[in-house]
Amino acid sequence: MKKIFTYLPGFFMAVLVALLASCLESLLPIPLVGNSVIALFIGMAINRIKKPSKMLEQGLRFTSKKVLKFSIILLGASLSIGTIFNVGRLSLTVMFFTLLTCFGGGYFIGKWLGLDWKLSNMISAGTGICGGSAIAAIAPVIEADDKDIAYAMSATFLFDMVMIVLFPIMGRSMGLNDMAFGLWAGTAINDTSSVVAAGYAFSEKAGDFATMVKLTRTLSIIPTVLIFSLVNKRINIKNRNTTYRENVKITSLFPWFIIAFIGMALINSLGLIPIIVSNFMKILSKFLMVSALAAIGMNTDFQEMKMSGINPMIHGFIISSLVVIVAIVVEYFMNIV
Repeated sequence: MKKIFTYLPGFFMAVLVALLASCLESLLPIPLVGNSVIALFIGMAINRIKKPSKMLEQGLRFTSKKVLKFSIILLGASLSIGTIFNVGRLSLTVMFFTLLTCFGGGYFIGKWLGLDWKLSNMISAGTGICGGSAIAAIAPVIEADDKDIAYAMSATFLFDMVMIVLFPIMGRSMGLNDMAFGLWAGTAINDTSSVVAAGYAFSEKAGDFATMVKLTRTLSIIPTVLIFSLVNKRINIKNRNTTYRENVKITSLFPWFIIAFIGMALINSLGLIPIIVSNFMKILSKFLMVSALAAIGMNTDFQEMKMSGINPMIHGFIISSLVVIVAIVVEYFMNIV
C-alpha cells in the first residue's frame, strides 16, 4: 500500500495534463491534432521548464510503463475482426503494400541513416498502422526509451499536419472520387484524428470511408506487436550469447499484456463484450494512453532528443512520403481511381 501512495502524485500529475490536453483538443474547430500528441508536447514543455521532482518521478515512470500497458489491454476491447468485412478486400490490398513499404523500406532507410532499430521501427509502425496508438503499443514490447517514443510520435505528427492540408488539394487535383480518396487517406495518413480531418475536408462520404479503413489498419497492431515481441526476445537472447534451445519458455516470448490485449480483441470479436462496455473501455483506454504519453513527455529531456539529430525526422518524412505514393499507385493498378 505504501508503494502505491508513492505512485499517486506522478500519476495524478499525468492525469491532469491528459485532462488539459483533452480540453484543448475539444476547443479546436476541426480535429487537427489528437489529445495524445498535445499531452506529449505539454509534458515535454513541463520537463523543459522544470524537471519533475523526486516526489513525481516514481509515479511518472509507473504511468509511462505500467499504465501504458494497461491501456493497450483495454484497447483490445474496441477491436473486432469483423471490421475487416465492413471495408472489404480493397483496403486490405492497399494496406498490404503500404505496410510492406513501411517496415521493408523503413528497415533499409533506418540502416542508411544509422538509426537504432527500435526508433526506426516505431516510426515505421506509427506511419504504417495508426500513429501514436501503434507507437504506444509497440514501445513496451521492444523496451523503447521514453525519448525515442517522443521522437517517433513527433516525426509522424509533423507529417500529418502537412497532409491534412495537402491531401484534399491533391485529391481534387487528381479528380478522385469519394471512395478512392477515402481509401487513400485512410491508408496513407497516420493518426486517426488526422485521417478524420482530411477525409471530411474532402467530403462526408470520403470521411466515412476513410474512418472505416483507418479502423481496419488498427487491427494490424495485433500481428505487429507479436512479431516485434519475438524479434526483441531473439535480440536479447543473442546479446546474452544464449540460444532458443537453452530452456526458453514459449510463454516468455509473449509479454503478458499483449496476450491479454489479443484475448480482449478475440472476446470482443465473438460479441461477448456488450457495446456499452466496449465503448467505455475504449474511452478509458484512450484517456489512460493520453495520461501515459503525458508522463512520457514529462520524462523526456528535450536536450537528449536533440542529440538524436535530424535523421529520425528525415526517416519519418521519407517513409510517410513513400506510403502516400505507394497507396495511390496501388489504387491506380486496381482501377479504383
